[in-house]
Amino acid sequence: MSEKRKKYWDFKAAVNGVGELYIYGDIVSWKTDDGDTSAKSFKSDLDALGDISRLNLYINSPGGSVFEGVAIGTMLKRHKAHITVFIDALAASIASVIAMAGDIIRMPRNAMMMIHNPWDFVIGNAMELRKAADDLDRIGISVKESYLAKTGDKLEDPKLTELLDAETWLSAQECLDYGLCDVIEAANQTAASVSQELFAKYRNVPKDIAAKLKEPEAPEASGNDEETTAYLQQIKDTAGLELQNINSYLGGIING
Repeated sequence: MSEKRKKYWDFKAAVNGVGELYIYGDIVSWKTDDGDTSAKSFKSDLDALGDISRLNLYINSPGGSVFEGVAIGTMLKRHKAHITVFIDALAASIASVIAMAGDIIRMPRNAMMMIHNPWDFVIGNAMELRKAADDLDRIGISVKESYLAKTGDKLEDPKLTELLDAETWLSAQECLDYGLCDVIEAANQTAASVSQELFAKYRNVPKDIAAKLKEPEAPEASGNDEETTAYLQQIKDTAGLELQNINSYLGGIING
C-alpha cells in the first residue's frame, strides 16, 4: 500500500465567516492510493470551508512545484472571500505567487520574499527541449502577471524582469516599496521552514537563512538522560524530514 503523504496546507474551520489557511513547507504534489496531496484536493478542502466572507492565509514556505502553486494561487484569486495574507517568515519562489492572491499582504519586518523565473528539469531530444523552453516562457508570463496585478504602478515590467532574472531576495521594506506587500508589522520569532533539497537549487540564499541548514549541536555531557533522549529524537526527526524532502524532490522530477 502506498504511503499517505502529509499535506503542506492546513485549513481551520470557519468561525463567524472567517476561515484560516496555513501553507507551511515545500509545495509538492503527491497522488497515491491512500490520498491526494495536490491542487485538486486543495480545492476540496477550500470548498469544505463553506460560505466564508474572509480567509486568513499564513505562509512560511521555500516554494516548490510551479504548476501546483499557480493552480492554487488562481483558485484563491477566484474565491469570493476577502483574503488577508500573512507572510510569517518566508514566501519564496512559487509561494510568493500564491501570496499575490491576497487582497492585503502583511509581512513582519524580518520576513522575506524571493522571486525568480520558473525553471524545470528536462530530458529529451531537441524538439522536447524547445517545447519545454516555450512552456517555461508562457508560465513566466503568467507569473509576471500575478506580480504586476498586485504592484500596480509601483513596479514596472522591465524592473520586475530584472528582479526575476537575478533571483532576488526581498526584505519586507523592499516588498512594500515595490507594492508586493501592503503592511509591515513588528518583527516576529517565527522560524523559516527549511528544506535543504529546495534551497540547494537557489543561488542567492541569504546567509541568515542558509545558517538554519546546519545540523543541530549535540548537548554537552551532563548525565541528563532526558536531554540526551530529546537530542536523539531530534536527530531522528531531522533524518525523517530530510528523507521526506528528498522523496519530494525526486517525485517532482518524475511527476513534472
